[in-house]
Amino acid sequence: MDPENGELVCARCGTVVSEKQISMMPEWRAFNQVQRETLPRTGSPMTFTIHDKGLSTSIGWRNTDYAGKRLNPETRNKLYRLRKWNRRSKITDSYNRNLSQALSMMTKLSNKLNLPRNVLETSSMIYRKALKTNLIRGRTIQCVVVASLYTACRQCHIVRSLTDVAEAANIPRKTAARNYRFLRQKLNIDVPRVQRTGYINRLVSQLGLYGYTEMLAMKILEEASKKNFTHGRSPAGIAAACVYVSSRITDEHLTQHQVACVAQVTEVTIRNRYKELVQKLDIEINV
Repeated sequence: MDPENGELVCARCGTVVSEKQISMMPEWRAFNQVQRETLPRTGSPMTFTIHDKGLSTSIGWRNTDYAGKRLNPETRNKLYRLRKWNRRSKITDSYNRNLSQALSMMTKLSNKLNLPRNVLETSSMIYRKALKTNLIRGRTIQCVVVASLYTACRQCHIVRSLTDVAEAANIPRKTAARNYRFLRQKLNIDVPRVQRTGYINRLVSQLGLYGYTEMLAMKILEEASKKNFTHGRSPAGIAAACVYVSSRITDEHLTQHQVACVAQVTEVTIRNRYKELVQKLDIEINV
């Protein structure tokens, strides 16, 4: 490779194999290892959370040059027209408009629910598949966004209930559940079961309990799983009952109403699961 002439030359006979080669070498020089690591030649990574995957061109809104001086009126008008057509060229059809609006709404919901980045990326890919297969027709963007986000939470093992996601988007839970079932069926998505341990971690964190209470709740859940007491029961109800039993043993004063409000289950569910755990696991509770 001849970097000065941009040619690929055979070292034996001197035949020019190809011309006008693009140099992939960095345009800067590094004199030590620290400079090589701190001077990477890369741009922003590609992401599915932006409708053009982050490969768009942006023109700054500052009407100044590199030295900070204001531009003359003619140049400012030219930049204004460039910004306007650059913005219009990004979203030229209904597909990109729908995708841009949906991904923007998805990012806001993700920040509101405090979800990690991998959930947002997974949810964006699910929505892109639904849009490509024309499953959005007849449904609102908001409902499909909620269904995609909840499906991504299940796939990434992040404990968020459908009620949480629906309330964050301000839509009824029944509508969110209907769109979730439709999306799962049409896209043939493999959604894993909810991990009960994740519910326990979340309950302990929201109720402000001690670490040994959480460890004890995990042990109770493990023993109940070994003896097949958890089959056919709601994961949220079983987790809430384990936390309540653990808090009774460790003398942390919690009521069934407090646990039920955080776990989004009824007090009757906690009471029934509590009685089953105490009787079948022979747990002694000091009154």
